[in-house]
Amino acid sequence: MAALLLLPPLLLLPPLLLLLRRLHVWPRLRWLAADLAFAVRVLRCKRALRARALAAAAADPRGPEGGCSLAWRLAQLARQRPAHIFLIHGARRFSYAEAERQSNRAARAFLRARGWDAGPGGGAGDERAAGAAGAAAPLAPGATVALLLPACPEFLWLWFGLAKAGLRAAFVPAALRRGPLLHCLRSCGARALVLAPELLESLEPDLPALSAMGLRLWAAGPGARLAGIRDVLAEASAEADEPVPGYLSAPQNVMDTCLYIFTSGTTGLPKAARISHLKLLQCQGFHQLCGVHPEDVIYLALPLYHMSGSLLGIVGCLGIGATVVLKSKFSAGHFWDDCQQHGVTVFQYIGELCRYLVNQPPCQAERGHKVRLVVGSGLRPDTWERFVRRFGPVQVLETYGLTEGNVATFNYTGQPGAVGRASWVYKHVFPFSLIRYDVTTGEPMRDTRGHCVAASPGEPGLLVAPVSPQSPFLGYAGGPELGRGKLLKDVFRPGDVFFNTGDLLVCDDQGFLRFHDRTGDTFRWKGENVSTTEVAGALESLDFLQEVNVYGVTVPGHEGRAGMAALVLRPPHSLDLAQLYCHVSENLPPYAWPRFLRLQESLATTETFKQQKVRMTKEGFDPSALPDPLYVLDRAGGAYLPLTPARYSALLAGDLRI
Repeated sequence: MAALLLLPPLLLLPPLLLLLRRLHVWPRLRWLAADLAFAVRVLRCKRALRARALAAAAADPRGPEGGCSLAWRLAQLARQRPAHIFLIHGARRFSYAEAERQSNRAARAFLRARGWDAGPGGGAGDERAAGAAGAAAPLAPGATVALLLPACPEFLWLWFGLAKAGLRAAFVPAALRRGPLLHCLRSCGARALVLAPELLESLEPDLPALSAMGLRLWAAGPGARLAGIRDVLAEASAEADEPVPGYLSAPQNVMDTCLYIFTSGTTGLPKAARISHLKLLQCQGFHQLCGVHPEDVIYLALPLYHMSGSLLGIVGCLGIGATVVLKSKFSAGHFWDDCQQHGVTVFQYIGELCRYLVNQPPCQAERGHKVRLVVGSGLRPDTWERFVRRFGPVQVLETYGLTEGNVATFNYTGQPGAVGRASWVYKHVFPFSLIRYDVTTGEPMRDTRGHCVAASPGEPGLLVAPVSPQSPFLGYAGGPELGRGKLLKDVFRPGDVFFNTGDLLVCDDQGFLRFHDRTGDTFRWKGENVSTTEVAGALESLDFLQEVNVYGVTVPGHEGRAGMAALVLRPPHSLDLAQLYCHVSENLPPYAWPRFLRLQESLATTETFKQQKVRMTKEGFDPSALPDPLYVLDRAGGAYLPLTPARYSALLAGDLRI
């Protein structure tokens, strides 16, 4: 009888499901379920991170268990899973216990530079004159030590050691030289610099200026034969590997700056973004939010001076206690062999790396791999589809975030081409808004009351996020004026403050977010932010150039936008392409080199004498459509060559490397 009573509702179930599907309700219910599931994951992650913060704060400050969240978490992992492999670099493998010991030695070497003596038994110690540290003045507590190193284990031991010693690290992009390098060191107030021995030759012209700044100079390894440069790794190897007291690194406030990461801004030169202890703690949850597990093996071939490599890749790995395969340089030809050799299950990418992989010829190693998840940012929809079709089944989790930002998005539904969701559930966990933006004025649109206007579905909008104690904006080293354009006031109500990401996103009618473009004078190429002001400044220092307009152009088959420079010659000079190439290669990082040159008699400007970047971008670089002489960068030949129709065709076919 009971079965007969249940029969009518069961008969209605199939047509009900069909009706829901036809009304497009079923996908929305599925996405709502995904939103709720991710919200639960976020709450669990926050609970775990809060427990770690409380445990670190409650620990004995004289013992090794106290200190900053980074030092506390590494020590915890060394106790809980000492033999588990933390890091693989080439043939070298390091367990969590070994990582703890290596960083302890580095911490003690830096503490000697502070004038701190732990004593022979590795006890509490005190601050005293810097005997063994040499003639240089002791580093003050909280002093900044810049790291100019490739991605390698020593980078991590020195970074962790600085954190344990109560010093701030500053991650300097390895390609910087001359003026930009000196600017970065001055802006973060660096008192010491650790550099790779292999960089000494290219840095030799800068050494007098570095010495004049009063910097203590270390090399991370042997080979430095120049006076005044000591081997910090040799000094660390002579130290004991016992932990140092936690009070040395314990922050007074979670908002205190513990790290500087340089990011290109619209001012032209890199800016030192302040990274707080709170942000470092939050980044421990990155891989957990992405669904990575403690037994996963993560492939990381991103620069450690980037947030994506250091904070998301390394700190995120510490958050779950997983294993990282660290590569100093990405090789598409060896990627799948590496994955097979090390049992890689997670690949952290930027979109350009995935494009390199799909453009490789097929190989045996790409079959039967264990990669189940790829997570990162900047993956174009066409590359996404080709990647999954060729290397799947694999889950792609596209994310969005900024080094100095207070908002992040996760495409946890796997919707191709999206960077996340704008559902009410997600915005309750990570609040943000899209507001209308005037490309002509470069400002958000406001209504008659002076408030910003929310963007409609399908309309590009400026991504902004409310500033709060839980989601702060700390700005940049060097003064509050550097971050003034990053804050918007009275956005939706009088007195509110929002962080301006400078990025335009689109939310479709189904709630999916898609990246649209960058505002201002910054564009993205090869996974890097390129400032047009910085590039123009470098070019304008050439005596034969009178005016320069730098902008980004879209190149078929490439991620982001390639740099293009419109040039006006200074009479009576002629264009010296050889000198121009040498100049940009010496004064700009490789990703910022203009890929195209356009020689003009005068630059196009607006009525207010502003350079026409939007129009120039639309005109592109097709030699058959432009009357001006065009040139293209030949990376293989190390020169700028005339952009002929034949070379233009080779570029579109992928035969000319830029």
